[in-house]
Amino acid sequence: MGEVIGVHGVRGAVTVRSHTRPPDNLLQYPEWTLDSADGAQQQVTATRGGWVGKRLVVQLEVDGRVLEDRDEATRLVGATIMVERSALPDDDTGYYWADLVGLAVETTDGVPLGTVHSLMETGAHDVLVVQGERERLIPFVQPDIVQAVDLQAGTMRVDWDHSFE
Repeated sequence: MGEVIGVHGVRGAVTVRSHTRPPDNLLQYPEWTLDSADGAQQQVTATRGGWVGKRLVVQLEVDGRVLEDRDEATRLVGATIMVERSALPDDDTGYYWADLVGLAVETTDGVPLGTVHSLMETGAHDVLVVQGERERLIPFVQPDIVQAVDLQAGTMRVDWDHSFE
C-alpha cells in the first residue's frame, strides 16, 4: 500500500509514499502492518494524517501509545506499509496489481515471455513489466492485449509478438 519514507518534525510523525490512487486513500485503512527491510513486522494504527505541502504526513500509534519520539519514528523509515486483504474493497476485475506480480506470461501462441515483475502507470494505460530472457513492457489493455488472467493457474495470456522489444 505504501512505504515510510521519512520523519516529519520532532514529534514522531512520519512521511509516507502511498501506492493508492488517490494517494490519501491510504488513510482509509488505519490498521497497518509495517514490514521492515530486515523482515521484522510491527502493527501500527494511523491516528491522524494529511497533506503537508506535497507530503503525506501520518501520526502513528504503536502498542497503544501515540508515537511521539523522532528517533523512534526514524527506525520506521524504509518499512513497507501493508494492510489486511480483507480490509480492501472488492475490485471489479477480481484482482489487484499485487495479485498479478509473479504470474507467468505467455503469448496466445504459447510462447513464454517471463513473469510479471511489476506494473506502472502511464498517461495512457497501465503497463506490465515482464522479466524473462529480457525485459518487456506490455500495455495492460484488456481484452485487446491482455486476453486472460488466471490467478489459480498463475498465468496470463497476452496477444503480443515475442520478438517485440
